Amino acid sequence: MVEKSPAPRRHAAGFSSLAERVLELLASGQAATRTELAGLLGAAPSTISFTVGQLLDHGLVAEEGTVASAGGRPRKVLRLGGSDGFAVAAELGGRHAHVGVVLPGGGITDVSTVPFPTADGPEAALPGLAETLEALADKHGRSLLRGVGLSLPGPVDVDQGVVTLPSRMPGWNRFPVRAWLDDRFGVPAAIENDANCMAVGEHTVQPVGRRQSIMVKTGTAIGAGVIADGRLYRGGTGAAGEITHVRVEAAHDIPCSCGNTGCLETVASGAALVRILRERGLPVTSTEDVVRLASDADPEATRAVRQAGRYLGQVLAANVNFFNPDAVYLGGILSTLEPFVAAVRSQLYEGCHPLVTEHLVIDRASLGADAGLVGAGQFALQRSLAQALQKVTGQSALQ
Repeated sequence: MVEKSPAPRRHAAGFSSLAERVLELLASGQAATRTELAGLLGAAPSTISFTVGQLLDHGLVAEEGTVASAGGRPRKVLRLGGSDGFAVAAELGGRHAHVGVVLPGGGITDVSTVPFPTADGPEAALPGLAETLEALADKHGRSLLRGVGLSLPGPVDVDQGVVTLPSRMPGWNRFPVRAWLDDRFGVPAAIENDANCMAVGEHTVQPVGRRQSIMVKTGTAIGAGVIADGRLYRGGTGAAGEITHVRVEAAHDIPCSCGNTGCLETVASGAALVRILRERGLPVTSTEDVVRLASDADPEATRAVRQAGRYLGQVLAANVNFFNPDAVYLGGILSTLEPFVAAVRSQLYEGCHPLVTEHLVIDRASLGADAGLVGAGQFALQRSLAQALQKVTGQSALQ
């Protein structure tokens, strides 16, 4: 007797919970046909066809041409309904913001870097950024703007749309960033932690077979985003990937920005390298200064950068052994330094079980500095889809 796939859970208007995953995969560009959707979601082709049919009826999905198949008739290519729309997005740093236009499927255009005074607080800093994003939206057609995404360098409460206890964002704690953007732009807004944005952005351009990955952002601070079974994993309270405050023996009792002592951040971050090199008499005031010196083969800077990579690799090895991902991606400004990347890679091979590293990909993020921007835009587009789906089902989705 052939066992049937379990019937999908249905929303009020007859939609299955599968609809939200179908929209998410189409939005991210990971799937474009019914066959690809069935393979990624582990669902019967008939179930996928039924769900896609509903989405077609409501205009949330459209068919656009065909693609040749290995055998049989050509497959119809699917896209989001109204996929001529776009999102505007920004990735915030300490003094600058990386901004651009993000398209469904992960395409990106009009990328630039603009001043952003994070330390002045949200009420002073956000209006200028909003003007920049509005200019981008006007350039591409304001009527096609589907969402606004913001990548933030601190912990984010996604449900509430606020930053929570950020160590380097004075005045931002519990400020309603998402609601502020919703009101300003009149379209769905999404905010997320920078490492999570980078993880999602990079995932959209990687081979679909890489379903498990860890993205590590290495800048002034350290953060990590986790992709599990093709989706961002936030954990029970949204703090998954918080490796920067793992205690390490080499840090001894050095005070950390979190208020504790001996955290990884105090010996392996950009801020730590600035402190270490200043103590050794080098004229550095920023992570950019550290990168410049190391890029010029300054021996003190190179040694410090290599040691920071070892410390990060030691902590990361425990996580890689536990999670057994397909890939580890390194992003952030320190990942541009080969001694740092080589040290991380060496520690992973040394500290992980051979079965874990046998097929493990360890590499820089292929999107480079744009990974977080792409991720922030994808979150915005997904929130726009969630609201569109909610209108026809009466229930929320894609959360």
